[in-house]
Amino acid sequence: MAEATVPERFITVSLERRGVSCTAKLLSDRAPITCAAVWDALPLGGDVYHAKYARNEIYALLDPFAAEEPPLENPTVTPIPGDLCYFTFTKTQLATASYGYEEAAPHRERSTVVDLALFYERNNLLINGDAGWVPGIVWGSVVDGLDRMADACQDLWRAGALGETLSFARA
Repeated sequence: MAEATVPERFITVSLERRGVSCTAKLLSDRAPITCAAVWDALPLGGDVYHAKYARNEIYALLDPFAAEEPPLENPTVTPIPGDLCYFTFTKTQLATASYGYEEAAPHRERSTVVDLALFYERNNLLINGDAGWVPGIVWGSVVDGLDRMADACQDLWRAGALGETLSFARA
């Protein structure tokens, strides 16, 4: 019996205000449940944050969109440049003041929040002072435009994220 081939799927990841985007390939062979959940929910987007602990990461906090949260498939605690990662947190996990989220942050009202992240440079380590190791699901990999996106992410780090949106859409 022939093995079913999963079609290649691509998405565009954008920083809207900065007018910068990159193209990523979904890793459907390694994280099929997560990829299906994201693909079916696209387009997605929200306020962008730059990581405080993980280092070279930008992310958006979103309402859960999968019928059931994906299992920890294709996990990592050391994402590489171009990795797209999926995390799930409860609101209590993000409530510590050290995270720096404002009182009006959208996740404060949610019992569960999904974090869709893009890692744009090397030397990332997913460890948190409050919780320890925080493995993420690697569900996509940037195949074009990472250099432009990394420059925009560095600008976001230095100039600030207020008013910027991180979006994910089918390519």
